[in-house]
Formats: sequence, C-alpha cells, structure tokens
Amino acid sequence: MVRETGFYDLLGVSPKASLDEIKKAYRKLALKYHPDKNPNEGEKFKLISQAYEVLSDPKKRDLYDQGGEQAIKEGSMAGGESPMDIFNMFFGGCGRMQRERRGKNVVHQLGVTLEELYNGSTRKLGLQKNVICEKCEGYGGKKGAIEKCSTCKGRGVQVQVQQIGPGMIQQIQSMCSDCQGQGERFNSKDRCKNCNGHKVERKKKILEVHIDKGMKDSQKITFHGEGDQEPGLEPGDVIIVLDVKQHPVFQRRDDNLIMKMKIKLVEALCGFKKTIHMLDNRLLLINSPPGQVIKPNDLKCIHNEGMPVYRDPDEKGLLIIQFEIEFPDKHWLPEHMLPDLERLLPVRDHVMMSDDMEEVDLCEVDYEKQKRNHSGEAYDEDEGPRHGVQCQTQ
Repeated sequence: MVRETGFYDLLGVSPKASLDEIKKAYRKLALKYHPDKNPNEGEKFKLISQAYEVLSDPKKRDLYDQGGEQAIKEGSMAGGESPMDIFNMFFGGCGRMQRERRGKNVVHQLGVTLEELYNGSTRKLGLQKNVICEKCEGYGGKKGAIEKCSTCKGRGVQVQVQQIGPGMIQQIQSMCSDCQGQGERFNSKDRCKNCNGHKVERKKKILEVHIDKGMKDSQKITFHGEGDQEPGLEPGDVIIVLDVKQHPVFQRRDDNLIMKMKIKLVEALCGFKKTIHMLDNRLLLINSPPGQVIKPNDLKCIHNEGMPVYRDPDEKGLLIIQFEIEFPDKHWLPEHMLPDLERLLPVRDHVMMSDDMEEVDLCEVDYEKQKRNHSGEAYDEDEGPRHGVQCQTQ
C-alpha cells in the first residue's frame, strides 16, 4: 500500500500508473519547466526529474511505495543523476561527459494531426540558433587583444557573501556577467562589433521535418549537429518530439484505429450500409447483411484499414468499429401494434407468479428531486430513515 504519493503527484499520475504513462507525464512536464524555457522554474524541474528517476526504476519505485521518500534517502538510491542528465538521457543525450565535448541539445515539441501520421507529411520549422560569428570566426574580438576579466579575476564566477543570521553567513556563487563565465574579455574598442564579443550570433534556421507514415505520439526526430554552436564545442542536436492532437472520430491504439458508430435499432436487426470517411479522404462502404444482428458495444473490424506500420507503410493495422444502438423513443409505436411486433421478435421469458412476490413499477431516476428532498427535509431517528434515489412517474 502506498504511504506517500508525492512523487506521483509531481508527475500528475496515479500510483497505479504504467511506466509508459510515467514517461509521457515526465516528457510533457520536463519540456514545460526546462530551464531554457522557464529560467525561474529550476527547482520545479529538479523535483520533476527526481520523481521520474525514482518512479521509472522498478526497484526504486518499489522501495518508494513501501517506505516513501525516507526509504529512498536511507537507501541512497536517489540523487545519483542531475536533472539535466536525466533530461538528456530521456531525449537522446548522453549525460555529463557528452556535454563537456558537445553543446546542449535543443528539444522542440511539434503538434501533429492523426492525418499527418497516416499519410506522411513534411513540416517546415523555423528555429533561432547561435552560430559562430562569421566576422571574428568565434574569437570575439581583435586577436591578441583579449585580457583577463578584472571583475572575476579570471575565475569566470563571482562570489557574494551574505549574512543570514547571527554568526551565520552564506556564500552565493554565480556566473560573472561581465565575461559571461569565460574569465577573459575584450576592451570595448577591441570587441567584435558584429557579435559584441559573445563569439556567436543569432540566426534563423529552417528545418524540414519529415513525418513518416506510421510514426507515433512522443516519437523523436533528431537533427544531428543542428543545435547551438559554441567555439571549441561540437554542436548539439535538435530533437523534435511529436505530440499528436486528439482526433474527433478516430483513436489510435498501436497500429489499429478505433471509432464509434451509431446505428438505429432497425439497422442493428435488419442490416445496413454505412460510409466511413478515412484519414486519406477515401470513402469506405461497409455492409452488414440482413440477419447478422449487431448488439450494443459490439466490436467489428476491417482488415488493413488501420494505421500504416512505421517503415512498412504497405502494411496496416485494423480499423475497429464499436457500435452504439439508437433505440426508439417511448410510445414510438401505437400500443395496438405492439403484439404484431412481438410476434416477430424472439419469445420473451415468462415469470411464474407466486404469493410471496410483491409487484412494483419501474420509474425514471430523478437525482435532482432526491437532492431537493434531502436539502429541504429534517431527519432524526424518530422519523425513521428517508428514502434513497427518487423516482418520477412515467
């Protein structure tokens, strides 16, 4: 039994959530609270990553479910990875060692329709990225004129000391704003006028995103080396994460498409022909022959009309149809004609009456009337119990 649900609450999932549900929840939250998008949400990003680190590992999750966060701390099983390590591993990076040699990966979420995944599509995506300054070739200014930053004394960081209580001080270390953490800088006259000494400039890059038939929600498309450039580092990747929009008719489950179809009672009993507008604009004519009775919530399928199989688009899954039967309204048939209808239908079950039976009538459920009665009537033990669900006469 789960004693603590804090990590589940952070990801917005149930304690019974599957690993896929946990991964999907982490993906959306990590993209939302990533420091590159929300610099003020660093602590939230850290907590989300810690929760994912525990819940995505079966052993850690089992330990957490049994003893909560305290059990994780005592077992020294959390905190082994930094939030950015977890993020990069989830989205295709390789952790700290890679980031020392390569620039950061850039992750973008791309909303796509089910039609695009069915038919394939090409989308153009405009990105702003840092590129090595062409004018100074990434040097930042006049060659040979660079000097140690006087603000941070070449360390690249500034240290501030604050008193937080009697006899208690706190040191806060931050990146030097004058040299941007480089430890060296140019005088204003020697600084590159194009990049203002930053060594990189901002430019727009248009990427063509090819969405192949059969791709799935959360699938990643990677553009290697298209991330921000930085002198001395190999550029990181641009990672596109597909986010499928909800479709009004079809739902996807693996390679199958599922839809609901309403039919009338006469169609369920006597057969029908119906058309389905497919995701590639084809019209399918489906046929249910007379005598093949369709029951409420029956499932029928059409082979090879589901989603294309990724990288094998000539193969498709099933189109699964769940039927809903529309029954006629009350008194749709004159009462004197009901015996004629009954003669055509299967024989009803007959109940043998006995003296110990009490005959009652069915009525419509009226929850609103029940609420009004409960709120307007006083009740005590002497008056006896009140009635439950209220009914209204048909």
